[in-house]
Formats: sequence, structure tokens, C-alpha cells
Amino acid sequence: MVDIATRVYNHKWKIDPIVRSLIDTDFYKLLMCQSVFRNKPQTDVTFSLINRSNHVPLAQLIDEGELREQLDHIRSLGLSRGESTWLRGNTFYGKRQMFRSDFMEWFEDLRLPAYHLERKGDQYELTFEGKWHEVMLWEIPALAVLMELRSRAVLNGMRRFELQVLYARAMTRVWEKIEKLRQIDGLGIADFGTRRRHSFLWQDWCVQAMIEGLGESFTGTSNCLIAMRREVEAIGTNAHELPMVYSALASTDAELAQAPYDVLSDWHEEHDGNLRIILPDTYGTKGFLDHAPDWLAGWTGIRIDSGDPAAAAEIAIDWWKSRGEDPQEKRIIFSDGLDVEKIQELHAQFATRTNVSFGWGTLLTNDFRGLVPGDSLAPFSLVCKAISANGHPTVKLSDNPEKAMGPPDQITRYKRVFGVGAQKAIEVIV
Repeated sequence: MVDIATRVYNHKWKIDPIVRSLIDTDFYKLLMCQSVFRNKPQTDVTFSLINRSNHVPLAQLIDEGELREQLDHIRSLGLSRGESTWLRGNTFYGKRQMFRSDFMEWFEDLRLPAYHLERKGDQYELTFEGKWHEVMLWEIPALAVLMELRSRAVLNGMRRFELQVLYARAMTRVWEKIEKLRQIDGLGIADFGTRRRHSFLWQDWCVQAMIEGLGESFTGTSNCLIAMRREVEAIGTNAHELPMVYSALASTDAELAQAPYDVLSDWHEEHDGNLRIILPDTYGTKGFLDHAPDWLAGWTGIRIDSGDPAAAAEIAIDWWKSRGEDPQEKRIIFSDGLDVEKIQELHAQFATRTNVSFGWGTLLTNDFRGLVPGDSLAPFSLVCKAISANGHPTVKLSDNPEKAMGPPDQITRYKRVFGVGAQKAIEVIV
């Protein structure tokens, strides 16, 4: 097991680059990338970093030269032979050859495209422009770099024993959470913590702790590199990015209303089984399900990622019943801002009514709250989103208006097209 405190104290950039592989990313990014490669290869998309916690002055904390050095390092990365073999030959969700040969041939030659970085006051403007299937792979490593550079800036002034005690306390916190979780009968939980992790080494440690502490209740990790190295399942399906871009490409209101279902129609042709998970909240869960085609009701389950999770689960259960489906044969994956108490609560409320599982993110891999003076290691909300497609702005409404993004006039239009009324605002913590 790596002595993380010593590695931090004796930090050498070449030993510990923040991103050390193109597959140090979330599994769903690769699945979506293959779908985009097949269905929308000529679409130009711009991604942009968005710090929703603007009280964290990233440009004051992080040296621009060091940030550029880390981003440039990522541009030098390519798939290793072992990584390519794992992607080509491994079984994912019971399916061999998940990734087609034409996609893999392209991916094996890929180097990530250029980035644009500019300081704007106390924040950085970081954008990526190009073909969708190329620039989309910047999202996760860009977030990982910013999050870890912020962590390193805080840790830089700490001495050896301070670091040892800090990590001992953080490890104790994770283990105490695991001890509570293993009391839940029938729990299924995965690590979803790549994008806002404290560091790569810390995420890897958390996954090892989950493997040992939870046994079969730990279903895998979203991080492909860690899944490969630790020989656990790579977990993931799709994200809001797909309907956001498809919708931006729509010319009329009718095409816009249809776009989220076109996404899943393309996905339906490519995947089956456990990969057929609906993410319904991009433009409001209830409206999406009310107007969904009947064939979507036959999918495996639903992932809940914003708003009141219990309310969204009730909407999903009612929808399945209205379409003649048995909720106990379906799966609900909770994945928004989870920690132990909420996991316990939701499992108790829904485990007898449907198959429940959890994607545990930031509060697994970055819970250093209260462990340093000024709470300067507390997690914060940083995202990297597609903001335009072929020159048209993207929009996300979500089930929580605090997570909405896009030009105000387009948000108004999308609310009208998708029939989104008043929404309850919920504080975004991570």
C-alpha cells in the first residue's frame, strides 16, 4: 500500500503526474465517446470549466505555469499496449468486445487536442474546442487536475508529521463510513469519485478500502485505470452531455422536444442489458418520463442525479407501474451528492420496492472537511460542461434549478418546450 503522506511530502512531479493515463477517466466517457464517434463524428463542440463554488479562488491558489505543465503532460499521453488490450479484450457488463475495432484503432492513435487557458480575475477560463469525440475526453482529466492542484496548494506548506496525521484522520473517516455501510443488508455501491477527487493516490486508496471493507457489496469503480489495476468492474453508462449536445443541434421546437429520446434511440442500438440506464433529469424527470416512448420503459433502470432523490425515485416507480412494468424488476441508481446517512436513508426507503444501488462520489474520494485550519481542503463544486455545439449554446435544466446552465433566453425556451414549471432549489454542495 502506498504511503500517501510520504509521497506528498517528497513530491516529485515525474513520479506523480496528476493524470497518468488516458484511461484515468470515467468509464461512461469512453462509452459515450464510442457512441459519438459512430453517430455524430462531424459535430464541433466547446467544453468549458465552470466553478460553481466561486468563493474558491482557483487562480490565486494554483500557479498558471504548473497548471499548463499538467495539461501539457495530458496531451502527451497515449494508450499503452496493456490498456488497449484491456479495453479490447475485457468483459464489461457481461459483454465481450464492448469497444468496436474501428473505435479502438482511432483511440489508440489519439492525442488530446489543444486547450485554451486564460486567467480571469480569481478564476481560470479553461476551454476545449474541436470534434466532439476528441474534446469530450478532456472533461474528466481537466477536473482532476484542477481539484488536485488545489489540494497540493493547501498541502504544500505542511510538514511530514502534519501530513501523516492528516491522512490518518482522513483514512479513519473513510473506514468509519465503510463500517456503517457494511451494516446495510443487500447494499450495492460503486466509486463514482474520479472527477472531484482529492488526488489519484487517494482515490486508489479509497477503492482498496472499499474492496476490503465491503466485499461483494462493492460493485466497482467508474475509474477505468483503477478498475484495470485493482481488477474490479468498470462502472458507468451515459451522462447529461449527450442530450445537451443533441438538443443544441435541434432546429425547431419539435426537434428539440424529440432530441433527448433520439439520444437513447442511438444508445439502444449500441447497448443492451445493464447499460440501458435512463438519465432523465437533463430537462426535468417528470416531463421526460411522461412523454417517453413505450420502449424506454423496458430499459433496465434509471439514474437519479439531481433534485430530491426520494421524490425522483417515486416518480420513476409510478412511471414503471403506469407502463405495465414491475418496479421490483428495475434498478434505481442514486448518484447525487451522496454520503453515508443519505445512502442509509434511501436504501431503507426503496430497497424493498425496487433494486437500489449507489454511485458514491466526492464525499468518498474528497471528504477532508474540517481536517485543516480554515477548512481549505473541503470539497467544492467544479464542473466541465459542453457549452456549445456547432455554434449553438447548450442548455441543462436539471431537477434542481441551482444546477441549470445556459443563456437565460434559451433556458426560458427549454422550460417552455419541456413543460418545466416551478422547481425547488437545493443547495449544491459538490
